[in-house]
Formats: sequence, C-alpha cells, structure tokens
Amino acid sequence: MISLSDLTRRIDRGELSPEAALAESLGVIEAQEPTIGAFVHRARNPRAAGEGPLRGIAVAIKDIIDTSDLPTEMGSSIYKGWQPRADASVVIMLKRAGATVVGKTTTTAFAALDPTATLNPRNHGHTPGGSSAGSAAAVAAGMVPLALGTQTAGSVIRPASFCGVAAIKPSYRLLPSVGVKCYSWTLDTVGLFAAGVEDLAVALAAMTERPELARYPLTEPLRIGVVTQDFAGSVEAASDAALRIAAAAADKAGAGVRVLELAEVFAEAWDAQAIIQDFEAHRALAWEYQTHHDEIAPKLRAKMDETAGIAPSAHVQALAVANRARAAFDGALADADVILTYSAPGVAPKGLASTGEPRFNRLWTLLGVPCVNVTADIADGGLSVGVQIVARFGEDAKALAAARFLEDALRK
Repeated sequence: MISLSDLTRRIDRGELSPEAALAESLGVIEAQEPTIGAFVHRARNPRAAGEGPLRGIAVAIKDIIDTSDLPTEMGSSIYKGWQPRADASVVIMLKRAGATVVGKTTTTAFAALDPTATLNPRNHGHTPGGSSAGSAAAVAAGMVPLALGTQTAGSVIRPASFCGVAAIKPSYRLLPSVGVKCYSWTLDTVGLFAAGVEDLAVALAAMTERPELARYPLTEPLRIGVVTQDFAGSVEAASDAALRIAAAAADKAGAGVRVLELAEVFAEAWDAQAIIQDFEAHRALAWEYQTHHDEIAPKLRAKMDETAGIAPSAHVQALAVANRARAAFDGALADADVILTYSAPGVAPKGLASTGEPRFNRLWTLLGVPCVNVTADIADGGLSVGVQIVARFGEDAKALAAARFLEDALRK
C-alpha cells in the first residue's frame, strides 16, 4: 500500500515531486486494475497540482459522489452515462487541498446490497465488502493512497476490515454530503480509506482545514472500554481473536482496558437504525422506485418491496429512540475515552454473492460518532480482520489519536 503521510513528507522536503508521486499511483493502477476491477471510470491524463498539502496525492472517488469531469452512475443502469455538472462538496475540498482525482470506484447499486465484481486484493476469492467496494480495494491494492467512501450502515468500516486498510467514518456531517446520492439523510456519512491511521488524519485535516485532527495529544494513559455488542449477534472466531489481540496490545502499551456494558437503549437504537434506513431509502429513491422499478438491482428492489409499508409513525418513533441513545452515549463513556469493538462479524465472505453484514456498525452510524478501523490480525488465506475505535460525537481527533496508538501497539 502507498502511505499518504510518507508521500506528503517527501514532497514537502523536496525529495519527491508531485508529478512523480502521482505517476507512482498511475503505474500501480495500470498493473493492478485489470485484475482487481476497483474502478468504473478513470480520469484521462490526470495532472498533479502545484500547491496544497495533498499535492501529488491520487484520490479515488466512490461512484455515488458527484464529479464534474467523470460520470456518476451509482452502480445502476438507471444512471448509465450520467454526467453531473458540479463536483460534490467533498470533491472540491480534496481538489482545493491539491489532491488529484484519478477515477471513480465501484459501488453497490445506490450504495445498498447488490455486490460489485471487484475482488479483494488480500484474497481474490473473497469479497472486498460493500458498499464502498472499489475504494477499499483500490487502497488495499496500492493503487491510490486515499479514497472516498460512504457509510449508511457499515459501508466504510466493514470493507476496510475485509481489505486490511485504515478507514474513518467521521462524526456525522464533519464531511458534507452535498452532491452525494442520498440513501438515508439521517445516516449517510462520507468517509476515508488510506493505508494507515496517520494517513487518514493528515488527509482529513487537509480537507477540512482543521490541523488539530492530526495533532491530538494523548497526555494521559488512554482509557479503553471494550464493547462486544451482544445484541448484534455472534462473531466468528477470527473477529473474536482480533478483539482479544487488540485489547491485549493496548493493555501492554499502557492503556487502561476494561469491559463496558451498554444500556438497553443502545440495543433499541440498533433496531431503530434499520427502520430509519429503510423508511428514508423509499423517499430518497422515490423517483427510481416509481419510474424504474424493474431496473433497480435485484437485492435492493426486493428489500424496497419488502419495506414499502413502513409507517411514518414508525420512523418518528425510531428517530426518538435514536435521540435518546445519542443523549445517553456520553454517559456510557463516563469511565472510558474511547470504545474498542468489532469492525465486522468475521473475515470477508467467500465469493462475490454477499458483501458481508454491517451489524457491528449500525449502532455507531446511527449515533453519528467517529469510528476508525485498525487492522488487528491476519487470518487464514491472508484475509485481514479489523477492530474499530469509537469516540464521542465531535471527538474525531481523539478517535484518530487512539486508533494510531492502537495501530502502533499492534505493530510491537
């Protein structure tokens, strides 16, 4: 994989030109893309910017995010060849920071259920996850040092775990969703993929012009609360091992590690997430469902048919549960700085029929809190297993610092 932070340091010191840094990514894309299939569109003759903290950095954009010079097809035949006139806000933020968009990556249709043909670079016989399949795979294959994805349930953290890359789902709306195809306006969150946690911090700080995101000091021993989310179901042995390995590494590195039990309201919120997501998807995709029903991808179409009868009152009640859980979250972390929990139920599923389950991500997405995936273990077949650090809303800098602490601890 390509380290964004290493590239930016070398460029800043004059050891590497932005053009050479960009050329490195383009060369790997040419070599790897025919096998991995991470891209749906690639930029013609991309050029490195001459200034900006991300100059020379190649970035890939999930294909539900609008780009003015590349089509945005959303993984659906309904939008085949669709060309937006404007860049999404997050794309402009990247360009202003000097990054170069090199292509659009594969997404499940409307960032929902139907898998793409993208292969997992760790093991080609397994899914890279979804819905941000191409973005996670492009980083894992070393094609780009940075990629954008989105998460409505688990579409950033889960594929990051499956592909063995770092990723952040920031606090809700830290990155604007203007120009991103909506699935659920209460849940949709733009996130980042990179090789390591430092890379995420550098990129997010540059995009948002908030340098503190990359400079949070851990002046006291970190207090980590381990959460297993029993209400989300059982885990495979690989994920159980990864959580134990991560907790032991953090403890050995000097953190205070203890098990946290979540109150019942969080289990209720976990259930509420699906109601909110499905109800809002019917409104966000109302035109597509009404006028192009048979063109909607099969799994998504079946899901929408199944959930068409959710009443507005159920949506209101689910939002009320979500608000209670959000209000209770600070109290849940009274004795911890961050939470350590599973990123996925296990390793990436075999084959491409399923992108895996988001059940260990749904609660945190609903709460709108920052989550960072850290690779904790490598299982059979070279498949990666991640864990995630979760912090309070708005404490993205702390989440990144804690994730970097854990990443360093796991390397020792």
